[in-house]
Amino acid sequence: MKSRVKCGIRVIVLGSSGRTGSRLVEAVGRHPLCSPAAALDLRTADGRAVLKDLAAALPAADVVIDFTSPAASVRHAALCARHKKPIVIGTTGFSSGQLARIREFSKKTPVFLSPNMSPAVNLSMAVARLMAARLRDFDIHISEAHHKAKKDAPSGTALKYKERIREVHAGPVAVSSIRAGDIVGEHAVLFAGPHERLELVHRAHSRDVFAAGALRAALWLKGKRPGLYDYFDLLALGDIR
Repeated sequence: MKSRVKCGIRVIVLGSSGRTGSRLVEAVGRHPLCSPAAALDLRTADGRAVLKDLAAALPAADVVIDFTSPAASVRHAALCARHKKPIVIGTTGFSSGQLARIREFSKKTPVFLSPNMSPAVNLSMAVARLMAARLRDFDIHISEAHHKAKKDAPSGTALKYKERIREVHAGPVAVSSIRAGDIVGEHAVLFAGPHERLELVHRAHSRDVFAAGALRAALWLKGKRPGLYDYFDLLALGDIR
């Protein structure tokens, strides 16, 4: 009997031994439209070994998915831009300068940048933006909780909630963080007004949701023109006003 041959996209996973990266490697192997091109992880402080291996693997790959660190992701994006290979970045904690560099690289190759790869949480950001536009006299507070080893606080997802809300809301938006145990990820946006309050909550039960979301982004990104994309583009969430 002939073995089933996969078609679709060949994927390089960067950060393959990390919490999400390891799940992503497994997800690539199971997905009917994806096949592994390489799985690489940081082996030196400056990431030079990974850059060398990534450069060697890129010609046989269709897309790169990166869950590493801000400095490493910037270097990986630069290499992908040089080789005109799409890259999906799920890393968080970027500085404004690092984000500016990634925007420059996106002029040469498609870059999908999202601090959270869950389609549902990105939909909730669009809903939060809509609520903020309508509930103008309400106070807004964003709270997030993650495992105690997470380095950045507030989370990139909480900051993205705030960014979307501030597009339509001129008042202050408070953010608080909790780092404890092995919490995968929880985000809540509280709208508190006179006589009532409303809370929008998202809880991730497993990092598998981020792996599946990153693969969905990778499949969507193939064939796109150079540019900086996120889940608002993939799900057409800009239409929610």
